[in-house]
Amino acid sequence: MSQAALEREDLFDAAFLDRLRSLAVRLRKRRALSRRGAQSTPATGFTREFKDYRHYTPREDYRAIDWRLYARLDKLFVRLYEETQELNLHVLVDTSASMARPFGEKRRQALRFAVALAYLGLAAQQRVSLYSLSDTVRQELPPLRGQGNIEKVIQSATRLDFGGLTDLERGFTEFRPTRQRYGVIFVLSDFFGRDVNTASHAIQRAAAWPGETHFVQILHPEEREPRIEGEVELDEVETGERRRFWLTRRDVQRYSETFDAFCDTLARECAAHRMDFMQCGATEPFEDRFLDLLNRGSALAGGV
Repeated sequence: MSQAALEREDLFDAAFLDRLRSLAVRLRKRRALSRRGAQSTPATGFTREFKDYRHYTPREDYRAIDWRLYARLDKLFVRLYEETQELNLHVLVDTSASMARPFGEKRRQALRFAVALAYLGLAAQQRVSLYSLSDTVRQELPPLRGQGNIEKVIQSATRLDFGGLTDLERGFTEFRPTRQRYGVIFVLSDFFGRDVNTASHAIQRAAAWPGETHFVQILHPEEREPRIEGEVELDEVETGERRRFWLTRRDVQRYSETFDAFCDTLARECAAHRMDFMQCGATEPFEDRFLDLLNRGSALAGGV
């Protein structure tokens, strides 16, 4: 088996895909309970799909009668519809070097989130697009629709090249989701930038995106609490810069406090612009954290 095939099996094995299928079935059943019969809606982004017929009753609007069926059967029936909100699901994956080195678990967690989100969108007949985010934002897949396209998403995800710099401000400025339909946007990133303020400034730019936005910060535990002390040489994986330090236990504690303040600032910035922010550990069980994300509320899931 090739290295690419081995990596794909590690990321998206049969059990992983089976769990996604089970979750999609649960979501479809939930949507089925919210059907609105023959009602129509002026809301943007909704379509009406024909489901069935039933007998007309005198209290109903006569305009709902299917007159062609009456001409054939000499009986009055009305057509039943289900309202379906058409969404554009945009999944942005941070592919900068810090998402893969030195902790490869971050890359694995991000790709699993990306594929799981895409699968739910495709299963719900939404239009799904995949993007990479590093020094700029690139569309890796055009909008896809239909559950059969999950293989294309998996292939694209496994081919993503992780490396180079992050430019969150430029990427968030260049990303322009369509305004023609309601959009649901998920950004999977560690949000590390040139300095501690870069991510906050980028989030302010993202506030202009139309639709519903979710930021998922994927971190490794050692990024918050590094297990280092004494004389160390640190290698900045995105710039290649190296520096020598003498770190005491107090220095590491101050670093952890600064790191927590950085994450708290991101959460407050998102809350101020009514955007969702969730932290996810790279070593945490994927399925539990993915369900946590859906339970936070999203037009994609409609709740689980």
